[in-house]
Amino acid sequence: MVFGANTYRAHTQMLASGIEESELSDPWVTRMGNMAATVVSTTLKAPLDWPDATVVSGDPVDIVARLMEESEVPLLSHGSLSLNRALMAAGLVDRVQVTLFPVINGQTGVDPIFQGAADFDLELIESRTLDGRTQELIYRPILHV
Repeated sequence: MVFGANTYRAHTQMLASGIEESELSDPWVTRMGNMAATVVSTTLKAPLDWPDATVVSGDPVDIVARLMEESEVPLLSHGSLSLNRALMAAGLVDRVQVTLFPVINGQTGVDPIFQGAADFDLELIESRTLDGRTQELIYRPILHV
């Protein structure tokens, strides 16, 4: 896992907030919590409150490019909007997973996830319906020229 500082803080706060035990035992949450994590930050310092986390300071594009070369498994990033925008612009993102929840947050929605990002064409490579309503779509991003 690769996180920016804000998303790291949000995840650790969420996990420490006393969420229902059934939600914390969700296989996805358990898997994410057990993954090694790199947190790209100029404000956070070690040790971090995450089982196998390292904090790294510097250019996020350089850091992730190095991690991609060194890692034996694919890197994942969940959230970390500004980090992911920079990685996409640098051509370091192989796949974008978009999960569509059947709600409209016209009044309460904040932080459009791709606001300010470059333009990309998305090639659909996988899709599935999770619960009869929620769609998980996985795309290959291609910089639009």
